[in-house]
Amino acid sequence: MVSDLRWSDLDREVQFLRRDGDDDGFTSETGSFEVHGEPVPASRSDVSDGERWRAGEVASSLMSRFRVRWSPFIAGITPKDRLTSEGLTFDIVGLKEVKRRQWIEITGSARLDQ
Repeated sequence: MVSDLRWSDLDREVQFLRRDGDDDGFTSETGSFEVHGEPVPASRSDVSDGERWRAGEVASSLMSRFRVRWSPFIAGITPKDRLTSEGLTFDIVGLKEVKRRQWIEITGSARLDQ
């Protein structure tokens, strides 16, 4: 159970990335992702992996849940941000506070075929 996490369970590090550049209101493709803040201790559990077949292309993906200690910095993370862990870059697809001001669970999706 998430509320039973201990500091020793945070056996990985995640680095958050934030888009650098102006939002022109029309596209989310302006700017590049840059390091945002310091690395944060986290736990990780893989939820699913899968392959999608689309127009003759095979895309492999991995869905993972990361759990981090709540902090004002973490509370400012949004689905517009990304995170990296162990060489993979994850798009953030979900954020939820598991126990008020103690734990945040971040669900991310990474493409494995890039």
